[in-house]
Amino acid sequence: MTGGPVAVVTGASRGAGRGIAAALSRHGWRVYATGRTISQAPPGGVAVRVDHADDDAVAELFARVDSAEGGLDLLVNNAAVVHDELTGSKPFWEKPVGLGDVLDVGLRSAYVASWHAAPLLVRRERGLIAFTSSPGSVCYMHGPAYGAQKAGIDKMAADMAVDFRGTGVACVSIWMGILLTERFRAAFDGHPEALAKTAAHAETPEFTGHLIDALYRDPDLADLSGHTLIGAELAQRYGITDEDGRRPPSHREMLGEPREPSAVVIR
Repeated sequence: MTGGPVAVVTGASRGAGRGIAAALSRHGWRVYATGRTISQAPPGGVAVRVDHADDDAVAELFARVDSAEGGLDLLVNNAAVVHDELTGSKPFWEKPVGLGDVLDVGLRSAYVASWHAAPLLVRRERGLIAFTSSPGSVCYMHGPAYGAQKAGIDKMAADMAVDFRGTGVACVSIWMGILLTERFRAAFDGHPEALAKTAAHAETPEFTGHLIDALYRDPDLADLSGHTLIGAELAQRYGITDEDGRRPPSHREMLGEPREPSAVVIR
């Protein structure tokens, strides 16, 4: 068992997941970074190859964390299938049916990971499940499969928060902005000026990791549980800037605002 807080970050082979894992590691977390093709974890972390479409593999992951750490402080649900033809103006029936796989690895996989993580989290005095999401949950973005997955993630965070009440574990969904991933930067090859213009309104993959660390340490974390939060607005709350001192903007007015969950509970 280690002395510092322990996190599992799913979908950490690349992009947002890898950035979040790296940022948490810099804040002193021991990170179990998962992915189908992951080969290297951030310093102080552990890389675990996991296909989140395989429930047995996910069960083995959390059993390993339990055995090694005796519990868990943070789960970041980020794993998702992102199809190469996700973007584009075609209607959904003219895109590959495989875009619907995000409802399995992206939505269902987050439920399964949370189910296994929950007993480990409630052992601690404090715990957090953070889901990565986007404004695609309330506006049309990349088609119905993507939108349904993001809307489902936001609702899952709200409903899990109800079940976690009184345990010390919080659940939130975080809307990320435009991410400056390697894949995104590659799309601007040969057009540095266009990339620089877009980057001024975007976020590095590490940005959300810094936010999650601050969120976990917030003494008022319980008040935020069950809500969908805009990452750029969290940065204002905690005084966090991205690289080079940039503060990414909130796109609330342009893309829409998170849906506020009803307080009604029917069991």
